[in-house]
Amino acid sequence: MVNDTDAAVATAEGSKPRSMREAILHEATQLFADNGFEGTSLNDIAAGVGIKRPSLLHHFSSKDELYGEVFEHMLSEWLERVESAIVQPGTGWDKFAFVISVGFDVFAENPAYVRLMRREALDGGGRLGIDLVGVVAPLFDTAVEWMEEQMTAGHFRQSDPRHTVITGYAVLLSYVSDAPFLDGLLGAPALEPLMLEQRKNHILDFFRRSLVSDPA
Repeated sequence: MVNDTDAAVATAEGSKPRSMREAILHEATQLFADNGFEGTSLNDIAAGVGIKRPSLLHHFSSKDELYGEVFEHMLSEWLERVESAIVQPGTGWDKFAFVISVGFDVFAENPAYVRLMRREALDGGGRLGIDLVGVVAPLFDTAVEWMEEQMTAGHFRQSDPRHTVITGYAVLLSYVSDAPFLDGLLGAPALEPLMLEQRKNHILDFFRRSLVSDPA
């Protein structure tokens, strides 16, 4: 007999079932993103998965441990996808557009990650005991250095590359994190596929007109 500490959890038809540990991490990610650390209990997470608290504690000894693993998983996936885009060969607008598109897709596919990142950025990562700036800074420095090279080579207009990168980060993150508010302004769900496609196209057009001397 398989108990609820080890059972696989059914997912969407045709997809691979999650292990119980994966199901707990998935549910915890959603609840921590929606309610914050203090507003989420282990009982809430266990109920969302359909198990009891003692079964959850079989996989994670405390809420702090579970939260840390949720965030570690989130950062690992985000960094892996963005880093893989940044290291791709290319110059000028085509490379910039590719990286922006990948970043937008990562955030749009994982709105819970965005909300968690926002919460931890505001708190300075203190709950996790990690230096968020130290984790993200290498990516930021690489992006800034690349922007400087492209400006020197004449691919982009001269501007402050640091603020260009920060603007890109803010533009991508804020649309997803503020989606519930934007739903009302837009008169449609901000995260539905059509709205996401329109938003991504607008962001690319905005940066192309800002960076490229002859965007036509």
